[in-house]
Amino acid sequence: MKPVIALVGRPNVGKSTLFNRLTRSRDALVADLPGLTRDRHYGEGRIGERPFLVIDTGGFEPVAKEGIMKEMAAQTKQAVAEADVVLFIVDGRQGLTPHDKTITDFLRRQGRTVLLVVNKSEGMKYTSVTADFYELGMGDPYVISAAHGDGVHDLVGEALDAAFASRAADEEELEPEQQGIKLAIVGRPNVGKSTLVNTLLGEERVIAFDMPGTTRDSIEIPFEREGKHYTLIDTAGIRRRGKVFEAIEKFSVVKTLQSISEANVVLLLLDARQDVSEQDAHIAGFILESGRALVVAVNKWDGLQSDQRDQVKMDLDRKLDFLGFAKTHFISALKGTGIDQMMKSVNAAYAAATANLSTPRLTRALQEAVEKQEPKRKGSVRPKMRYAHQGGQNPPVIVIHGNALEAVSEPYKRYLEKHFRDTFSLVGTPLRIELRTGKNPFVKTGKS
Repeated sequence: MKPVIALVGRPNVGKSTLFNRLTRSRDALVADLPGLTRDRHYGEGRIGERPFLVIDTGGFEPVAKEGIMKEMAAQTKQAVAEADVVLFIVDGRQGLTPHDKTITDFLRRQGRTVLLVVNKSEGMKYTSVTADFYELGMGDPYVISAAHGDGVHDLVGEALDAAFASRAADEEELEPEQQGIKLAIVGRPNVGKSTLVNTLLGEERVIAFDMPGTTRDSIEIPFEREGKHYTLIDTAGIRRRGKVFEAIEKFSVVKTLQSISEANVVLLLLDARQDVSEQDAHIAGFILESGRALVVAVNKWDGLQSDQRDQVKMDLDRKLDFLGFAKTHFISALKGTGIDQMMKSVNAAYAAATANLSTPRLTRALQEAVEKQEPKRKGSVRPKMRYAHQGGQNPPVIVIHGNALEAVSEPYKRYLEKHFRDTFSLVGTPLRIELRTGKNPFVKTGKS
């Protein structure tokens, strides 16, 4: 699982600036469920080859008793519970404040690894900017400038080292078994994730309440269905207690994002009796951006009237139209109806995501597409497509080489994507098309 870093501190110390630098984006995933305010943002970061999740929180007042500050404090406490490492951000220009001491007292009780980070330090000497903060007793501070990037790379490297050390100490060693297809079931609370888990695993599990502080724990459960091996990745809050599993209906943005990233196939579970929410669309968008194979399942389909079913389908078409590559199934997790066909789509999506596409077959398919419809000219230039090869799997990446391909329009790229999907039956997986202009490396110099 990707390690999780939480950014915590009083207002205006530069947490959001650091968040934007780490994620290289201002488009954070924002939870819109009741009780999850806009003051907790989630994003993906990467240092070299090391990916991680980062949580930005609002200004933290641990002792707030009412109003928005109480809500923001609750959000920050949840972020700390979800994190492997907490970056406690303070303001080097303002110096140590009583508020910083209050936050320190709270963090010291949480059992998380905490790195003290002195921000806004540009142009200042280490000794002068850190002197006050040794009083907090949190070790040597890390001095950075989130705005300019000074010291950020080294800080995150240290945080990730600490995160992996923390996970190694916490994680239970599981017996090696055949993993098969890694399947993550994601969705909002009470859509029936736990019920579906029970149905797939073939026996009743104990349903229990989630306990505070356990949200970052993870587990993978190998299971077999009709002779095929799978590994269920925890998003429903599956817990191991001795030899008994408990399935807990819950929602954790961090857990969901981690599970999507770890999965081969994601099963997005929706509730037929609830409208498709903005949160559903956010999660669906993250699945697409992550390149994961996808199956959509609409639960609690039994008992709906014909007009209600029509309304659900219209809602899906309107709000999740960007998931046209994925199969949708209407199921009852409780009664087990529709599950067999859903799992066939899981298998098909995995096969499509991991398909081996040979260069000759891809090139023939490309030529067929161009013969049916050539790319339009841009000015006096017409793009010329020469050959295609596979550039990756899960999701499949098709790399097309030729001349003047920068002039290819987005509608034509979508046309090519549909043609490749139809030709190779790539259902249930995103597909990436990359266009590269240049010489054919397989042709000797001097020959065309």
